[in-house]
Amino acid sequence: MTPSRFLDRPRRCLPILGIRPAVAAVSALMLGSVAQAANGGGAGPVVYGRLNLGLEQVGGGGRGSLSRLSNDRSVLGFRGEESLGDGWSAVWQIEGSVLVDTGGGTSLANRDTRLGLSGPWGTAFGGVWTLPYTAATSGFDPFYPTTAGYMALIGNGSASIADNLSDSTAFDRRQQNVLQYWTPTAGGWSGRLAFSPGEERSTVTGARPSLWSSSLTYAASDLTAVWAHEQHRRFQTADSTDRAWKLGVSGQLGATRLSALIERLDYRTATGPLRRDALYVSAVHKIGRLSVMGGLSVAGDGKGRAVTRVGPLARGAQTGAVQLTVGVDQALSRRTSLFAWVSRIRNDAAARYDFAINSPGAMMGSHPSVLSVGMKHSF
Repeated sequence: MTPSRFLDRPRRCLPILGIRPAVAAVSALMLGSVAQAANGGGAGPVVYGRLNLGLEQVGGGGRGSLSRLSNDRSVLGFRGEESLGDGWSAVWQIEGSVLVDTGGGTSLANRDTRLGLSGPWGTAFGGVWTLPYTAATSGFDPFYPTTAGYMALIGNGSASIADNLSDSTAFDRRQQNVLQYWTPTAGGWSGRLAFSPGEERSTVTGARPSLWSSSLTYAASDLTAVWAHEQHRRFQTADSTDRAWKLGVSGQLGATRLSALIERLDYRTATGPLRRDALYVSAVHKIGRLSVMGGLSVAGDGKGRAVTRVGPLARGAQTGAVQLTVGVDQALSRRTSLFAWVSRIRNDAAARYDFAINSPGAMMGSHPSVLSVGMKHSF
């Protein structure tokens, strides 16, 4: 009996044994990879993950206070590649969410998941993936992707997974049905380009929205500089184009990492244009295994003729907000740490920004806050 036929038997038995489909799929993936290796087809996949759990106290949003256990986008993933010769490889990844707090809602492939080719001319793939605009500066925020992440203001919200009809206001997004191309790195420079075609049709406008996202990065030993742009076609109306731009720089000065970015969001709504500028700065200082961290976001007043809100963004005086987050992270090992942080959003009188994930809810002019103590582990 061949190794592949022998290893295939447990996979056929999984449904009979009453094992859930997601578990069966993961088991089949692992067994299939072992069979592939046994037949000389290549090595098995790399298994990786991130578990992030915090005990939070939230309040200040006008909806009372709450103690809760929160999962901050924990994931479990598998990735691998197969050499095709002449410097080319087939690359793949399957990544899903893991809800450490409740154990429910876990998915096999609703995070960064792809299939593609990588070679001398770069990497091209399709699937579900974080867009270049988001990826360009997510590393600037030491609290990304937790409740306290800068997505509360920067990017106007966060979409952990979205198509062209959902989360139509957010520029921090992981996109379904997306094609991406990443250039090779040359002289420290690299670029990324993504396109999501108009597969879905809006029942409101009758249009088929689409999306482009791009970034250009320069990375040296102690310095990173980025430019990113994204545009959403027909997200607000049948002929609208929403755009976002940001410039960022991050540098290492001794034991301290400093980062900063500026961003402009420009929407075209049914009642007119709406524009908003924002900035973000952060610092991480290491003292042995202890990291002391801080982040500050400032969103200006919305400008334009639009009389409707786009998410929390609105035009007029007193529509801006400030978010301040400070915290510490104590490394116990290379992969495990304990953390504590506190974050507060100060909304102006006519603003209602809220935390982008694990949102407690915020009323106009309120000041949402969250205190979290927890643990992180990666593997």
